[in-house]
Amino acid sequence: MARGIPGRATYEAAPNIALVKYWGVRDPELALPYNSSLSVTLDRLRTRTTVVFDRALSEDRFVLDGTLQRGGPLLAVSAFLDRVRAIAHTPTHALVRSTNNFPTASGMASSASGFAALAGASTAAVGLDPSDRSLSQLARYGSGSASRSIFGGFVEWRAGTRSDGRDCYARTLYPPGYWPSFRDLVVLIDAAPTKSVRSADAMQTSVHTSPYFPRRQRELPARTRSMIRAIRDRDAPTLFPLVMEECDSFRNVCETTAPSLDYLTASSRAIISEVRALNEEAGRPVAAYTHDAGAHLHVFLLAPDAPRVRRRLSRIPGIRRMLLLRPGPGGRRLA
Repeated sequence: MARGIPGRATYEAAPNIALVKYWGVRDPELALPYNSSLSVTLDRLRTRTTVVFDRALSEDRFVLDGTLQRGGPLLAVSAFLDRVRAIAHTPTHALVRSTNNFPTASGMASSASGFAALAGASTAAVGLDPSDRSLSQLARYGSGSASRSIFGGFVEWRAGTRSDGRDCYARTLYPPGYWPSFRDLVVLIDAAPTKSVRSADAMQTSVHTSPYFPRRQRELPARTRSMIRAIRDRDAPTLFPLVMEECDSFRNVCETTAPSLDYLTASSRAIISEVRALNEEAGRPVAAYTHDAGAHLHVFLLAPDAPRVRRRLSRIPGIRRMLLLRPGPGGRRLA
């Protein structure tokens, strides 16, 4: 920060929805996941974050959607900024202003886009210029999924095998426009509960208590390879059943955790049932459901099937809104 002028930067990132879930870390200190994961970055949904390092501040301040944050959210942001300060060799505190154009802390990956945007804005504000790969490695310290939100399109977060984490990073497998007809029908649930336990804490409880966790780890490599091949071939009939199998596997781990992690509402479960019914009636995989740690559902489909699926799901009570999204771009600096 030249001549004592406070550093300032703005960065924007999108949430992503995991096709192959990340749930559990093998090294909490380095935020190294047990398994590689696969996701699609979404268009239109964005987190925009501005970071101002100011020597007049005696502590960090964090404003999210216009509300000054205290407690856990502020501590998480400050801990992340401590990493950036250590890299940049500066003790200066920062004001962080962040806005989401979608629901926060309800399973819509707001932590992924949030920490991706924070990583981009904070490093730029202190004069650093990391590569996107390095930025993804930094972002995972805030939220593992944030590593994927640095990139657009279909993204793989490689778990790596090294103990120092140098081979753990995200990368784009296929760009946003690779599969032109691919869509994500995001189904926002009315009165979706806000998570009382951060995913970072909940997943480690699953690691230690879910009897299904070891089996899931054995199943994941083959399922992930099959899903990557299906995306490469733009093969929805192969991909969609694998997406649902993976979602059911993730949910099984959550529900067999002690205490049980149940993120879905009655409306969420009705959507899952309706997608299964649609596929059975069609005699082919028309759509695939998935969800992260929250009540909102993502229904993957191809563009020609979107009107029919949307009409069917609109009959389910408890749905607040549906958004039809494409794969979107990765993060970018705005100022």
